[in-house]
Amino acid sequence: MAQKLWEKSVQVNKDIEQFTVGRDREMDLYLAKHDVLGSMAHITMLESIGLLTKEELAQLLAELKNIYASAEKGDFVIEEGVEDVHSQVELMLTRRLGDVGKKIHSGRSRNDQVLLDLKLFTRTQIKEIAESVEQLFHVLIRQSERYKNVLMPGYTHLQIAMPSSFGLWFGAYAESLVDDMLFLQAAFKMCNRNPLGSAAGYGSSFPLNRTMTTQLLGFDSLNYNVVYAQMGRGKMERNVAFALASIAGTISKLAFDACMFNSQNFGFVKLPDECTTGSSIMPHKKNPDVFELTRAKCNKLQSLPQQIMMIANNLPSGYFRDLQIIKEVFLPAFQELKDCLQMTTYIMEEIKVNEHILDDDKYLLIFSVEEVNRLAREGVPFRDAYKKVGLDIEAGKFTHSKEVHHTHEGSIGNLCNAEISALMQQVVEDFNFFGMEAAEKALLGR
Repeated sequence: MAQKLWEKSVQVNKDIEQFTVGRDREMDLYLAKHDVLGSMAHITMLESIGLLTKEELAQLLAELKNIYASAEKGDFVIEEGVEDVHSQVELMLTRRLGDVGKKIHSGRSRNDQVLLDLKLFTRTQIKEIAESVEQLFHVLIRQSERYKNVLMPGYTHLQIAMPSSFGLWFGAYAESLVDDMLFLQAAFKMCNRNPLGSAAGYGSSFPLNRTMTTQLLGFDSLNYNVVYAQMGRGKMERNVAFALASIAGTISKLAFDACMFNSQNFGFVKLPDECTTGSSIMPHKKNPDVFELTRAKCNKLQSLPQQIMMIANNLPSGYFRDLQIIKEVFLPAFQELKDCLQMTTYIMEEIKVNEHILDDDKYLLIFSVEEVNRLAREGVPFRDAYKKVGLDIEAGKFTHSKEVHHTHEGSIGNLCNAEISALMQQVVEDFNFFGMEAAEKALLGR
């Protein structure tokens, strides 16, 4: 059995070991590729300050690239009795290269190693989330343009209120995603700072070149203060979780709208048949299960920041094992959100819109404000116009052509989709994922 990196002569009780390791081996598989990348940058820096020879560095880098390829293919495993991904990588190097494998940990702790792994993993996942959000955004904008002249009722208090349109409905969710992406961008920029070299949270007596590892890994800058670098554990995850929750909130609301508008009582939209399920006893049923599950998953994701806060909130500065538990709720969350985004994008692309909703006179009263405004434009004082239309409604005499003439920015007749698209394009460009990607490719020699 492999010895723990921290183990000396006394072996730990097996039940205690199982409890303290928990699901860490399972969670660390998410981090394997990123742990290898971090080690490649770290040992490159160690060679530059004389703690490794050029030959040792070449040997280590070659083996680490092999381990990275194994992790990329999904073949990397953390063996029974090996505590975590860091231990497994070091064990593999030592088996293949002997004592030189034991040199890679100089100048770092598992504390700054996992901090680094989490940041490398998270920034990659943020990029994939951003790409998925952008895909959904473009579908929503296209649908907004396609159906911009199709009117539908707008609601307040779930009462019919004023004319809306499918152009507005699709476009509203598109613009909501722009703000969500701004939040995600802020989380990315906080994430994309280098904690490596902070060791256990108090630095190292080795003359580490932290600027070098920052550049090798394509970070925007350092987490400069080593104590703050350690304090960032949990804080980074919480901030990113808030950004994920913001996206999830938009998707959850969209899913609720779609479920409601798809019901027979509304009949505003029709979801794709392949995205609905049936009933075991009711042969007519076509249930919007995909969006119901999406709504539930997104609502669960909106609780993620609170879960992380409850784990980390009452901890003073320094490292505590409590932080390990954050991995269990944080690491799987990205795939769950990506799945929801993928499903939502597909359904929004295929959704069918009812273009004759307002043919039904039960929606006639949504045009009451249009009539009040028409009278006001003709010189009738607004309050008098309001009263006249109200009395006509009470007397059952209200009529309207069911046409609208809205021209101001962001209204039915002037959706500003080009401006919203320009905002999204600017946000996407401001992420600047290029530095991260270029650095990782250079480390891997790709």
